[in-house]
Amino acid sequence: MPRSELEELQARRLRERFGVDLEALAQQPFATKSQLRDAYPFGLLRVPLSDCVRVHGSSGTRGKATIVAYTRNDIAVWADCCARAIAAAGGDVGTVVHIAYGYGLFTGGLGLHYGAERLGCTVVPASVGNTQRHVQLLEDLGAEILCCTPSYALTIADHVEDPSRLRLRAGVFGAEPWTEGLREAIEQAFGLTAVDIYGLSEIIGPGVSAECVEARAGAHINEDHFLVEVVDPGSGESVPDGEVGELVFTTLTKEALPFLRYRTGDLASVTREPCACGRTSARMSRIVGRTDDMLIIRGVNVFPSEVERVLLGISGLEPHYQLVVERPHRLDELTVLVEGDASAGDVQSQLSHALGVNARVEVLRAGSLPRSEGKALRVIDKR
Repeated sequence: MPRSELEELQARRLRERFGVDLEALAQQPFATKSQLRDAYPFGLLRVPLSDCVRVHGSSGTRGKATIVAYTRNDIAVWADCCARAIAAAGGDVGTVVHIAYGYGLFTGGLGLHYGAERLGCTVVPASVGNTQRHVQLLEDLGAEILCCTPSYALTIADHVEDPSRLRLRAGVFGAEPWTEGLREAIEQAFGLTAVDIYGLSEIIGPGVSAECVEARAGAHINEDHFLVEVVDPGSGESVPDGEVGELVFTTLTKEALPFLRYRTGDLASVTREPCACGRTSARMSRIVGRTDDMLIIRGVNVFPSEVERVLLGISGLEPHYQLVVERPHRLDELTVLVEGDASAGDVQSQLSHALGVNARVEVLRAGSLPRSEGKALRVIDKR
């Protein structure tokens, strides 16, 4: 759709849903996750609970889980968004899609399941756990697209003895921050093309945006359903396209739990230039950090995703790591646990140069760190 028509559609839906003109959007107050938590469980619903056919919750990695509900039309919209994501990864009617996200309150597995079915794919609802069985199913059922967290993709890869026995050609990975280095590690392990999918349960779940296999130059936002802004985390003022700020979404079609200007806490940039694949929707960069999980080590801002970028650029290291933050006396101390055979001194030097903070490094033998079946526990804060 030409951008002029898309923006007209957004303006119309914004007025219909919230009674707000597009030109006045920036003057409206923000919505936050704390409001959803304070209204737990159903205080923010805009329809009777009897009109809702599904309830989901956040994964709970950041405190009390948040509960969200969906009408039948909300589920249909979500399925459409996830279908678009799988189509952007090269999926089509008859494509075998292996889903290794969790099924249940977490929105990952069921969203992509319904989306794949909506597209006409053949779905393998494998969920998580029993990793060796995943390898067997991938080999025996001939999956072409793998959907899971990037950390679990690496866990599955550890159990694959012969990648040539797999038919995987693409992977749809999300639910946690990951870097280009991690993308390369997954692609080398499986021989597939890895694309990013983004979402959050408060907005709809996975499928808010997704990369295309043709360009992989940012995740295409489903702008007919979600209006995106990027703001300065401190002032709340809009920042220009191309600059990193906090993502803010307004839901244009949700019925049960609509949000006007929801602050995600995710830091990224947005471009509205057309993509080489032909899609005209705005594209968002990778999430480069969070406004609320940024580590401050002796006055220096440290994002785990930046640590990951450095580690995965060092030869000899495995793509598994943990950050341990402690305060044994008056000052914070950061310890980086990583696997491989690189020199701890070299790793420490490169981290210090990139981050501007000194960290203690322990290089462990391969397989020492715990493997994840869902979101990886990257940071252990003992302060």
